[in-house]
Amino acid sequence: MPLITLPGLGLSLILLIIAIFVIIWIIASIPVYIAAKIIKGGKATFGQAMLATLLGPIIFAFVRIASIFFLEFLGISQSALLALIIAFIFWLWVYKASFNTGWLQAFGIALLAIAVLIILSLIISIIVPIAILFFF
Repeated sequence: MPLITLPGLGLSLILLIIAIFVIIWIIASIPVYIAAKIIKGGKATFGQAMLATLLGPIIFAFVRIASIFFLEFLGISQSALLALIIAFIFWLWVYKASFNTGWLQAFGIALLAIAVLIILSLIISIIVPIAILFFF
């Protein structure tokens, strides 16, 4: 039984969700792109960043869940923490493969992307309220 039963709303809702997903995906790729450009000396493309941003979380989630089940099956304590570390290594592998880098550069891209995200978030949080004041 569908959650939304209003006629004609199904397709519109699906298209809206897809559009929101694509917009969020593009926005989330920007810090990764900037970080990769800096680490790779300008030899990174936005397409590579979008691929890494799409595959990274998917592989991270899959590996984390699979690792937790496998480690708990083996009776290893702290399986959730160890699974988190294993999943992060796989996310770094996605960066490594997407940007054709080494492990250290992939780690640098990950750390720098977090820093860029924080800086961009701060800039946006300052600009948006000021822009709203000018319009209202």
